[in-house]
Amino acid sequence: MINTNTNIKNIVAACLLGCFFVCGCENDVNDVKAFGSKSPGIEEGKNIESYISQNGRIRAKLTAPILLRYQGDSMRKTEFPNTLHVDFFDSTMRIESQLFAKYGRYLPNESKVFLKDSVVIFNTKGDTLYSNELFWDQSLGQFYTQTPVTLVQNYPYKQKGRYANGFRSNQDLTDITFFNIQPGSFAILPDSAFSK
Repeated sequence: MINTNTNIKNIVAACLLGCFFVCGCENDVNDVKAFGSKSPGIEEGKNIESYISQNGRIRAKLTAPILLRYQGDSMRKTEFPNTLHVDFFDSTMRIESQLFAKYGRYLPNESKVFLKDSVVIFNTKGDTLYSNELFWDQSLGQFYTQTPVTLVQNYPYKQKGRYANGFRSNQDLTDITFFNIQPGSFAILPDSAFSK
């Protein structure tokens, strides 16, 4: 014989318990919006030393006191907020040029590094380039900018400086193209007869 009172009590208890679960799973709209707008996780590295290679050959060594890597679907970037230094190597692993900047940001989708604030590049010949911001294209091994730059050359002759609003150069500053050279700038080109 089936006890209908017990079945009715079980059905009522199940309905009430189900209502508690439904009420307990309700989300506040503001909580959901806040969850979607939370800042991404940030990984921090200290005393960074990284080697950069291309086609199986070490091309550069990057050092920085702090690296910040931002994680998230919409924003992936790596920053060097407190200076960075890069040594560029030739094929025999000798340093051919060096770079210093107070700030850098790596752009992973483009294999480029954006550098700003007291950017200085110098080579072993003593040529030194100054800029407030420029890009370093790792795949092409080039520096470039459309902002003002100053080059003080030591080779082939000591020169006071060349001022331009933009340039493109290889990493050792031996093949430079200037854009919008400013009045008062000058260059001394070596005579091809003496370079033989």
